Amino acid sequence: MGKFTRAEWLHGMGLLEISSLPVLAQALRELEDLLIRDKQALARSASISSQAKKRGNASTKEPYNRTRYREYASDRKTAFADLYQFCFTLAKPPQARNIDLETAMALWSVLLAPRYPIINDLITFLPEKGTYKGANKDIWNMVHEFCHAVDPSLSNYEADGAWPSLLDDFVAWMKSKTGDGVEPVPAKEE
Repeated sequence: MGKFTRAEWLHGMGLLEISSLPVLAQALRELEDLLIRDKQALARSASISSQAKKRGNASTKEPYNRTRYREYASDRKTAFADLYQFCFTLAKPPQARNIDLETAMALWSVLLAPRYPIINDLITFLPEKGTYKGANKDIWNMVHEFCHAVDPSLSNYEADGAWPSLLDDFVAWMKSKTGDGVEPVPAKEE
């Protein structure tokens, strides 16, 4: 599991102008709402002076410097993709190519489940199947692509597509649970 050095932590908190745990908690909640829960971006505070904007200091009346937040809000898809890739890198042990399955499932439940409820079925399937031990970068990326590209009813899933066998097995499992048809799972539009 990755670690942040003290210097990295202080640098990041300095850039965000975060100096207390309550403000850090607020910043993390706002980022979670934006990228994970897909909620409306925060409106720019009307109390920021035009001179502060010109200087590039958007934190005059805000609890922390929301410049990075606003960058993420301007391109949520890229920001989420970057966060998703960062989580794989952070969770992967040094010198390893995979993250263990329990860690992958925990991260998928946090990162993907709020937007793609079908991931909960995948998380149920994996331990039940019992043959998968970890997720390499390809599996990690393809699970996100699967959630994004395949309809929750699995009606547009192509078994002869370029999906990894893990996802082929999952789709077969889902179809067997419902007698060849899969009950639709509501999806969140992006």
